[in-house]
Amino acid sequence: MIRAWRHIAIAMATALTAGCAMGPDYERPEVPVPEGYEQQAVPGESMANLDWWELFDDPILVDLIRAALLNNKEMTIAAARIVEARAALGFVRADQYPNVDGTAQGVRGNILPGIPEPGSINEQWVLAAGVSWEIDLWGKLRRSTESARAQLLATEDARQAVTITLISDVAATYLLLLDLDNQIEISERTIGTREDSLEIIQARYDKGTVPLIDVNQAQIELGDAVANLAQVVRQRERAENRLSVLLGRNPGSILRSDMTTREAIHVPGIPAGLPSELLERRPDVRQAEQELAAQTARIGVAEALRWPSLSLTGTLGLASNELDNFISSDNQAWSLGGSLLGPIFDAGRGRSRVEQERARTEQLISAYELTVLRAFEEVENSLVDIQTFRDEARAREAQTVAAQSAAELSRARYNGGVTSFLEVLESDRSLFRTEIQASKTRRQQVVSLVTLYKALGGGWATQEEEEAAGGFYQATLPPGSDIPAPAEPNP
Repeated sequence: MIRAWRHIAIAMATALTAGCAMGPDYERPEVPVPEGYEQQAVPGESMANLDWWELFDDPILVDLIRAALLNNKEMTIAAARIVEARAALGFVRADQYPNVDGTAQGVRGNILPGIPEPGSINEQWVLAAGVSWEIDLWGKLRRSTESARAQLLATEDARQAVTITLISDVAATYLLLLDLDNQIEISERTIGTREDSLEIIQARYDKGTVPLIDVNQAQIELGDAVANLAQVVRQRERAENRLSVLLGRNPGSILRSDMTTREAIHVPGIPAGLPSELLERRPDVRQAEQELAAQTARIGVAEALRWPSLSLTGTLGLASNELDNFISSDNQAWSLGGSLLGPIFDAGRGRSRVEQERARTEQLISAYELTVLRAFEEVENSLVDIQTFRDEARAREAQTVAAQSAAELSRARYNGGVTSFLEVLESDRSLFRTEIQASKTRRQQVVSLVTLYKALGGGWATQEEEEAAGGFYQATLPPGSDIPAPAEPNP
């Protein structure tokens, strides 16, 4: 029996050392990287290294982000996909190793093979272990494992992309709620002012000092403010419902601070980091690269399928027609075999399979390059947004001050009989429109900061950054979803 096992082990070891992997090894495509951004940022620490949520000085927002990371359903789905990919890697990797099966069989009867005549009773007893192993001569199994490993890394990067998107969506929606709260306050204040004006004009009309058209115009402006309030309330309810879903709970009201966008956010100068770091930090770029690496390995699988495959089988155990003295050296049984199976004529099927995988790889190369280009575009656009929205917000603030002064002067001129009510209406309309637009612009200015954080791939800290941040992200990972740090692709 020992000699039989020695023969099996020598045969398998010889076949194992004969293998080589077919197909190209993965190499990252060369993508032109800009030396810097057209919109200059403040030099210093990379935006991706900052605890960006602390810039808002709003503990409620931080709590909302934590709740979303713990309970968001897309996060749960992404974590489950990682578990699935990890299991798929284990399944594929197992094909590289021998498969050992055990057999125990006992039969007694008169219908067994080899019985000389009907009615005879015979027995068969077998206890054996069987080994089967496909020798990876051309690297088919190794390339399959390489592809599955890269796919696992891609799912981990996809989860990180979901994390960053989720945090930015929670922050942007929360800021939208603050903006809508501010717009509601402006609308309600405007409604109160216009109701007072309507009462005064109605009283003057009753006394015959103003025409009916002044009353009608005041009613029109009041109706416009009431309608705008209903519209903003509807938007706020939808925003609260959307944020509730992001938090993984049923639609409902959202707790928020009493600060408006005017009070809540200080927008500092934002360092942009280096363009070369963007390729390492953005999870969508890393995901695209890992998917390309996985697809590159599939070319080797397709090429290996065009060549013969070698399989070894072996059996070692005991077999006897009698149960008595079954465990005996006389009952030892073994076998060793090998088979070589390969295509002879397949009408070009194997060659077409390789061409198909190469074409898919070319698609993913372009997809990776496009992802990189869009990453740089998003960073540049975010920097432009920060600068221009800052300038626009200042202009809107000055415009609001001027509109308030014009509204007060117009009302004083009308009360003094110097001008018509039309001037009062136009000034009041301009003030209302300007205040609403100023509130929207302040919110867009702050959201541009969140957008830059997302564009730079911030939010998924390295181990050193995680420790510096006090374990913010690890504290918010769903239970049972510990994810190891991504490893380099295995060529």
